[in-house]
Amino acid sequence: MAEVNTSFVSDHTLWMNEQLAKNPEWVEDQKAGRALWWDKKQDVESTTRNLQSKVAQKPYPYDVNFFGE
Repeated sequence: MAEVNTSFVSDHTLWMNEQLAKNPEWVEDQKAGRALWWDKKQDVESTTRNLQSKVAQKPYPYDVNFFGE
């Protein structure tokens, strides 16, 4: 079995690691931003209600021949 080289690090990852080393306060800013936008408790009732209230969309809404039929 061939050995896989896992030592590659992208230029972007190198740059981000360098920036985080220069600006350690960014880590806390990242955590605060993530908590603000992503890390939310899920409410099953709200999720179910939102899924049930969706309106069916036409197959291709950008058709030039679509006149709102």
